[in-house]
Amino acid sequence: MPEGHLTLVLGGARSGKSRHAEALIEACPAPWTYIATAQAFDGEMQARIAEHRSRRGGNWRAIEAPLALPEALADVPDGQPVLVDCLTLWLTNVILAERDVEAECGRLVEALKSPRGPWVVVSNEVGLGIVPENPLARRFRDAAGSLNQKVAAGAGSVVFMVAGLPMKVK
Repeated sequence: MPEGHLTLVLGGARSGKSRHAEALIEACPAPWTYIATAQAFDGEMQARIAEHRSRRGGNWRAIEAPLALPEALADVPDGQPVLVDCLTLWLTNVILAERDVEAECGRLVEALKSPRGPWVVVSNEVGLGIVPENPLARRFRDAAGSLNQKVAAGAGSVVFMVAGLPMKVK
């Protein structure tokens, strides 16, 4: 993957997005930066975070950025391969913090326009199911769909994961 290249890895829950994204980054020369957006609010999320950490070795530098994702990207050294996991968790954090979703997404999309290394971002595709009955869930689904479209438009590559299999979309 060339320097200055952005790849978006999309898929449903447990579709293999993170593993595929990690493999893309690990194909680049180390060291690698992992920007985590998850927050461990409960035991299940703590277990998921631990599972992700256990797969990464000593060549990974982790940055936790549940809200300050554009700033974390700005702080990564030029040429450094970066994995952001994941945009939809970041978006959840933005919504729950009652921040201006459109403005925050705009800042993130702007930060992703000029990757200074091979960058891979992971996001959930949440628009394939039924329309949620709850207004907050609909707001999230709509914001995630809009964010994914904007990131995909600027990405050099887009991969859709299905049952652990990568399908090249762009």
